[in-house]
Amino acid sequence: MDHFLYRGGQLMAEDVAISEIVAETGTPVYVYSAATLLRHLKLFEDALDGLPHLVCFAVKSLGNVAVLKLLGEAGAGMDIVSGGEYARARAAGVPGERIVFSGVGKTREEMRMALEGGIRQFNVESEPELHALSDVASSLGKAAPITIRVNPDVDAKTHAKIATGKSENKFGIPIARARDVYAMAAKLPGIEVIGVDVHIGSQLTELAPFEAAFTKVAELTESLRADGHDIRRLDLGGGLGIPYERINEAPPLPFDYGALIRRTVGHLGCEIEIEPGRLVAGNAGLLVSRVTYAKSGEGRDFLILDAAMNDLVRPSMYDAHHDIIPVAEPEAGVETKPWDIVGPVCETGDTFARERELPPVAEGDFVAFRSAGAYGAVMASEYNARPLVPEVLVSGDQFAVIRRRPSYEEMIARDSIPEWL
Repeated sequence: MDHFLYRGGQLMAEDVAISEIVAETGTPVYVYSAATLLRHLKLFEDALDGLPHLVCFAVKSLGNVAVLKLLGEAGAGMDIVSGGEYARARAAGVPGERIVFSGVGKTREEMRMALEGGIRQFNVESEPELHALSDVASSLGKAAPITIRVNPDVDAKTHAKIATGKSENKFGIPIARARDVYAMAAKLPGIEVIGVDVHIGSQLTELAPFEAAFTKVAELTESLRADGHDIRRLDLGGGLGIPYERINEAPPLPFDYGALIRRTVGHLGCEIEIEPGRLVAGNAGLLVSRVTYAKSGEGRDFLILDAAMNDLVRPSMYDAHHDIIPVAEPEAGVETKPWDIVGPVCETGDTFARERELPPVAEGDFVAFRSAGAYGAVMASEYNARPLVPEVLVSGDQFAVIRRRPSYEEMIARDSIPEWL
């Protein structure tokens, strides 16, 4: 469910007309619904009700500080994968004890930053990282709380580029070696072993891979406890998918996901952490764009938008589908026609959809990409010297620009010409 509906012939974001927003910001523009973000966070909270838990929002999915503040004030923790994301979470007012540091390439500088600023735990992904963290924590006279991310060799049955739990993926330590690595960790100075971490991928649309992974984690937890480790926290990652297509696609609900967690690891008495990103943010955002040209080609017609692959890279990178709808509500029963929907970037890959059926649209009309809240603005670039897209947050009948579009002058001012040139 989201809060983007037609009303009075216009697409609305909660109680604000999209046309009102684009009149202020221009296009392309990302628009987020606060009510949808909070509703989706609450679905996970309700799914784990009665279990000791923390829902950590995956900052990599949508990193705007205003959004992080909204979710943080609602009680969410944050799952971060870089020093920059740590800084964003802290700038949003999220305390260190609610921030989990994931990622395969944490630097010593990032470790120091988190240890000095406060951190809930590090999800350690390799033996070299473990030794580096031991060195940094010891030099500060601190103990770094850790889980170790295990790779369970489970096929997440998702796109290959977002699968993270198979043996050939770069993430985590093979689960077969976990007991040896935990034994080593327990002997290192500056390290406090507190739990186990697993994350098998993103945009999972069935529960079976989760069940296979969590079952292995439960077995490992019992073995580690038998080895003398105080395993009291399980970080089960994220990955639950969303319906990008409104027809014939129904991923599992957070309630069913929560029931699976209870069934597989609930008997262990551990605090549960989960790290949803896409399901919280995905359907909470739109990318709104203007039709620049409607172009007839050889055997196909093109809608050329002012949004491009640098603004929303998912279709180009993952062959991802986003529903695309007119901002002005089409009349009931109106005929549709197929369009190739493309952007202005000089790449054939700058294509959002091929032969997509749309009701009548013309130059100057506005269209909206649904389910664009996650992995949209955070993955945007300035390729072709195109300014980063502004972001807008809507709450009820009010909206605010939470990241403005930079001017060309601001973009160029970041470059510098050496004196000798």
